[in-house]
This record gives sequence, C-alpha cells and structure tokens, in this order.
Amino acid sequence: MAENEEEKGFVIKDRRRFTEDAEVKEDAPRESAETSDQAPGAGPQTASQEEDYARGPLPEVTLATFVFSLSSSALVHLGEIPEPETNRTNVDLTIAKQIIDTLGMLQEKTKGNLDHDEENLLRSVLYDLRMRYVQKSGK
Repeated sequence: MAENEEEKGFVIKDRRRFTEDAEVKEDAPRESAETSDQAPGAGPQTASQEEDYARGPLPEVTLATFVFSLSSSALVHLGEIPEPETNRTNVDLTIAKQIIDTLGMLQEKTKGNLDHDEENLLRSVLYDLRMRYVQKSGK
C-alpha cells in the first residue's frame, strides 16, 4: 500500500526579481501595470502594512519618547485623556500606579546617568503624574 502512494511534498519557487548582485533575473516575473511605477518594496502590501504606511515613520526612540509614551499610558489610565482605540475615558488607578512606579524606578536606576534636560523631564513628568494620581485616588 505504501508503494502505491505517491510521495507528497512541496515545491519552492524563487520569485525574487533580483540576484544577489542586484541584477534583474532573466526568468523574473514581469511587473503588473499597478506596481510598475513603484520601486520594489515601496508601498504597502497587506492591510496591516497599509495601516503602518499611513501612520508614517515612528519617532526616534530616546529616553524622552519613552517617558512620554509611559506618561501617555498613565494619563489614559487616570482618565485624563481618552483611549486612542475607543475614544472613551476609563479610570484604572491600579495600572496608572504601576506605570507611575515604573517611571519612579527608571528615575532611581538612571540617577547620575542622565543629562540635565532628561533629569528635568523625568522629574516634572513624575511630579505631574503623582499629583494627578493623588487627586484621583482621594488620598
């Protein structure tokens, strides 16, 4: 019975248009009229890539962008700004406190390693978030 069954497998086809030397392959598939104006990889290919492409490039990752990102998350959980996806405000003080504590830990762990502007940013963001948390929690 095993002798009669044909072995099943898969076939790999290289659809890349260029060789390792960046030359167009002779047997490369022809471009369609839609994509002939674009450079290879120059536009969104899937719905997810289309959303990323429409959003634009992300900002450079620095301590300031990281602090602002955590601060924004804390403000969402404090109910100060609406959630981006739902545009509704919800208060979750437990998560807000966790984020504020994370920023506090970051301040302690980076003490002496930040420049003056970074120290001021972290100090002022933490102060503001802590005051907002105290107001919300009624402590």
